[in-house]
Amino acid sequence: MNTEFQINLSKTFSTSLINWYEINKRDLPWRDTNNPYVIWLSEIILQQTRVQQGLPYFNKFLKTFPDIEAFANASEQDILKLWQGLGYYSRARNMLVCAKEVVNEHNGQFPPDFNQLLKLKGIGKYTAAAIASFSFKQTVPVLDGNVFRVLSRIYGIENDISETSSHKVFWNKAESLIPHQTPDKFNQAIMEFGALQCVPKSPNCNGCAFKTHCFAYKHGLQDVLPVKKKKVKKKIRHFNYFVIVHDDKVLVKERKTKDIWKGMYDFLLLETPDEQGFDQLMVNQAKFLSDLGNIVTSSSNFKHILTHQTIFAKFFVFSIDSRKDFGVIKRKFDLEEVETIALDTLPISRLMDKYLKKETNYLT
Repeated sequence: MNTEFQINLSKTFSTSLINWYEINKRDLPWRDTNNPYVIWLSEIILQQTRVQQGLPYFNKFLKTFPDIEAFANASEQDILKLWQGLGYYSRARNMLVCAKEVVNEHNGQFPPDFNQLLKLKGIGKYTAAAIASFSFKQTVPVLDGNVFRVLSRIYGIENDISETSSHKVFWNKAESLIPHQTPDKFNQAIMEFGALQCVPKSPNCNGCAFKTHCFAYKHGLQDVLPVKKKKVKKKIRHFNYFVIVHDDKVLVKERKTKDIWKGMYDFLLLETPDEQGFDQLMVNQAKFLSDLGNIVTSSSNFKHILTHQTIFAKFFVFSIDSRKDFGVIKRKFDLEEVETIALDTLPISRLMDKYLKKETNYLT
C-alpha cells in the first residue's frame, strides 16, 4: 500500500466524497429511506445485478410485498416467480428464510446491529454493513466491487481482491475513513463514486476530484488496479429437454436437487457429457418416448451463460396421442401435468423463458 500522501488525503477524502455524492447521486427509491426492510430488499436484489436491471424487480417486490410480514407469508414459488430472470436463485430462497427469521425470531424488526444481522440467512458482511449503516447509522464500512476499486486506485492498495485475506486490508482502510456522524452517506457515496466515476474501464480521471492524490492516476495503473488474479473456470454442460404434450397439457418437473435453479420448473431433462443428436438420444429417454408418441420438432441449440458454467440446451417436442400413455410417462418420470397456457405462471429459468418465447407455436 502506498503511504506517501495518505495522511493528507485521509483528512479530506470523506468530506470531498460526500460533497461529490450530494451533487452527483442518482435518484433511486431506496435512497430516501432508512427502513431496513426496503434497504435489505434493494441490497439483495442489486447483488451482482446492475441498477438498471434490478430497479424493476425492486419496484415489483415492494409493491407485492410492502413489508417484511407480507414477504414472510409468501410461498417459495411466489418469490421465485417474481425473481425470475435475475439469476442466483438461492438468493431468493434465502430471502424467504430470512424474512421468516425476522418475523418469528425478532418480532418483525431487523436487529439494529451488524453482528446480529450477520446471523440472518443470506446476509453477508456487505449486506449487514449496508443495513447497519443506512438504517441504524452504525460505523461499519461496506465492501463491494466499487469500493474495492476506489480504495485500490486512490490509495495504491495492490492486494489481490480475489483473496479472502485481502478483505481485511480493505476493511481496515475503509473503517479508518468512514465518519462516525454520517456513515450512511459515506458508504453510499463511495459505492456511487465507483459506479459512476471510478468505473472499471476508462474511468473519468480528468473530472475526478481526487486525481492529484490518486495513486493509480499518478502511476498510470487505472487498468491494473484493483488486482484480481483468480479466474473462474467455467463448466460446460449439455441439456436435452423433452417437451411432452397431450392436447392442451404439458409435463413439467420441479428442480429439487442441489443444483442450479432449485425450486424452478423445467421439462423432463437428460444431461449428457457432450452434444448429442436425436439418434444418439434414442437409446435413452427419447426411445421410450418415441415408442409412445411422435416427435414434433426439435429446437436449435440454446447457449446460456452463467457465472460458473455455460449450458447448451436443445428441446425435443413429443406429441402423445393417448391419454393413457401420457399418464404412463407422467408416472415413470415423476412429472407434473399443467395446462400449456399456464406455463408462464410457473417460476422458470431465463433459459426456459427464452425457449418458450421463441419456439412454442405448438403450444398455442
